[in-house]
Amino acid sequence: MSPAPFTPDRFAGKSAIVTGAGSGIGRATAVRLALEGAAVVAADISQERLADLVAEHPDLRFSTVVGDISSQEAVDRVVAAAGGRVDALANVAGIMDAFLPPAELDDATWDRVFAINITAVMRLTRAVLPLMIDAGSGAIVNVSSEASLRASASGAAYTASKHAVNGFTKSTAVFYKGKGIRANAVVPGAVATNIEAPFKSAYAAETLGPFFVIMPPAAQAQQLAATIAWLLSDDASNVNGAILPCDGGWSAI
Repeated sequence: MSPAPFTPDRFAGKSAIVTGAGSGIGRATAVRLALEGAAVVAADISQERLADLVAEHPDLRFSTVVGDISSQEAVDRVVAAAGGRVDALANVAGIMDAFLPPAELDDATWDRVFAINITAVMRLTRAVLPLMIDAGSGAIVNVSSEASLRASASGAAYTASKHAVNGFTKSTAVFYKGKGIRANAVVPGAVATNIEAPFKSAYAAETLGPFFVIMPPAAQAQQLAATIAWLLSDDASNVNGAILPCDGGWSAI
């Protein structure tokens, strides 16, 4: 199924930040927002991927920031690149956990997964909220996961981190609904991206394997980008605190 058609000028005059913008869902989201009129701060850990993004779309308004989004220093540079105005924030960057079960989970994997998947989301949200509060408006979309709804879609660290994303999203929505700010999460199932998701545990493969039989076919990144753009736009002005599956019906099974 093809993604929704672009809506010209839907984000005209607006500024957006997209993390993980060098590839996959982040790249598709950055391109879609820019095509719909936004000035996009595209953040990614890979300078090469960001350079490719700009080279492929020379007519779109991209400012690029290279850095590890889990660090406060990188977060500060990303927000500074927006020039004092952020109308939309898409927290897309994320990493997997090799499907490790609790008994096999190492501290380094746990710490890194949480640093990227939830601490970076918190820090960027914390950084843009004062700008949005001053403006009296703003929209935030956090990319969660099917693993935030079930325990059979990934390993323990990734599953826990994405449950945290859902909780943080709802908390943000509640605290700032009176300030004209919306926060929602989109919940992908399988998506055709370059994110690494190897099974490093034979026990995990044996335990989780049967659950993947019912998984719908992988979506395209552009389909997720269409949903994210809608949630960030005024078209979704009455949607706040939602955890929206975009998973081909996987969560309904």
